[in-house]
Amino acid sequence: EVQLVESGGGLVQAGGSLRLSCATSGFTFDHYAIGWFRQAPGKEREGVACIRNSDSSSSYTDSVKGRFTISSDKAKNTVYLQMNSLNSEDTAVYYCAAVYGTSYSANYYLIYGMDYWGKGTLVTVSS
Repeated sequence: EVQLVESGGGLVQAGGSLRLSCATSGFTFDHYAIGWFRQAPGKEREGVACIRNSDSSSSYTDSVKGRFTISSDKAKNTVYLQMNSLNSEDTAVYYCAAVYGTSYSANYYLIYGMDYWGKGTLVTVSS
């Protein structure tokens, strides 16, 4: 059974940083693309970042480029999202998601969807 468990959310002041973790199990880590998505109140879900674990290639939505970094620790089957220079627009529930994916780009999987989803972790940025 594929399981994705997010952690690391919380309250942070604008300009601060958080690191989200997605602990995974139930699948062959290297064969999957893992993404972070977020949904803010009143807004649709947005793809934030994705990493294709087969080669560690990654993709980001424009609004987080230069501020967020997605990475994988293959020894721990865990994906991280390092978030720096946070602002109020980053406030959302952040979800980790996964799809079997080695053939297409990380950007492709970020845009066109995932098959498995975690329950989310809330990030609140105060100003």
